[in-house]
Amino acid sequence: MENSPISAACSSDDCELSIIMPCLNEAETLGICIAKAQSFIEFHHLCAEVIVADNGSTDGSQDIARAFGARVQQVSTRGYGAALQGGIKEAAGKYVIFADADDSYDFSALLPFLTKLREGFDLVMGNRFKGGIRQGAMPALHRYLGNPVLSGIGRLFFRSPVKDFHCGLRGFNRTKIKSLNLQTTGMEFASEMVVKATLHKLRITEVPTILSPDGRSHPPHLRSWRDGWRHLRFLMIYSPRWLFFYPGMLLLLTGLSLITWLLPGPQTIHNVTFDIHTMLYAAVMTIVGLQVTSFGLFAKVFSIGAKIIPASERIQSFLDKFTLERGLLAGLAIALCGFIGSSYAFTLWIGNDFGPLDPVTMMRLTIPSLTALATGIQVMFLSFFMSVLGLART
Repeated sequence: MENSPISAACSSDDCELSIIMPCLNEAETLGICIAKAQSFIEFHHLCAEVIVADNGSTDGSQDIARAFGARVQQVSTRGYGAALQGGIKEAAGKYVIFADADDSYDFSALLPFLTKLREGFDLVMGNRFKGGIRQGAMPALHRYLGNPVLSGIGRLFFRSPVKDFHCGLRGFNRTKIKSLNLQTTGMEFASEMVVKATLHKLRITEVPTILSPDGRSHPPHLRSWRDGWRHLRFLMIYSPRWLFFYPGMLLLLTGLSLITWLLPGPQTIHNVTFDIHTMLYAAVMTIVGLQVTSFGLFAKVFSIGAKIIPASERIQSFLDKFTLERGLLAGLAIALCGFIGSSYAFTLWIGNDFGPLDPVTMMRLTIPSLTALATGIQVMFLSFFMSVLGLART
């Protein structure tokens, strides 16, 4: 870190705002951005600072930052998120506003963000779709597919109020955001901040923001498909409910319903007959559905225990009622049903002197029996694993 006066003869203890610019070879536009930020600070008579979180620039960006009166924070770990975390760690301000140093956002128009922060909001997001996206500022792939889809998934998975998850201009209460223990080092840092702020029930709002074409001659650091996947992967991993539990329950309930429907005999709908072959696929759906649902439960309990996500009252209520003994008894009861059905099938074979039996009749009996046997054993072992997770939580 390199020391520099904050602004207007105010001390670091009184600093209200830190403006952070992550930087990697932004010599063409960095000076313009710092000048706009400094003019904003001076015009509104703020006790504030400008920090350039440099991520290993080789084009002289550091010297430009110093020349314009910014504080340079060297961040050795590469990545957008790493650069921002380095800047946030060293920030003195009560509030932080950050944006890219490519002149795509106007650092002289930060008052709406600061106003909302002063009103008590913990995270203030820019919304480019409300404020305006100027021609050439955002590729069509991002504007009509990437951002709307990923933001929609974020709202669905986490019930977040944010409609522009990936806006690069945002402000926040530094203490509140630091308490979230943000970890990611890449572009997905933008999603992590919104997701964790939502899960921890911080006060979030949006303000309209204009996005302009950046002023650089070199290509942007963002890689559409790679970084889009990293955002999507993060959203899925942080939501065991949508990644595991809901798909697993859909498979499980569909499989059980089909098996029950086909137990009496073949079923015909509009001249299409469903029989034991459908039942066999339903059995696989049931077993796989139980496995995937179990993964969702394991992931949720582990994530809460590791403080990756906040505690859930519903999960805690389930864990309070769940015991190894109850799980073993439930699994044993299911497996016993499968064993009885299998024993009956074996008895029929004995009664036929171990000769050939009608395959359709026998499969209608053995498929549900083996499914119950398999799922019962699964329930018993998942009960043991839940007990292991319980030990880790304790």
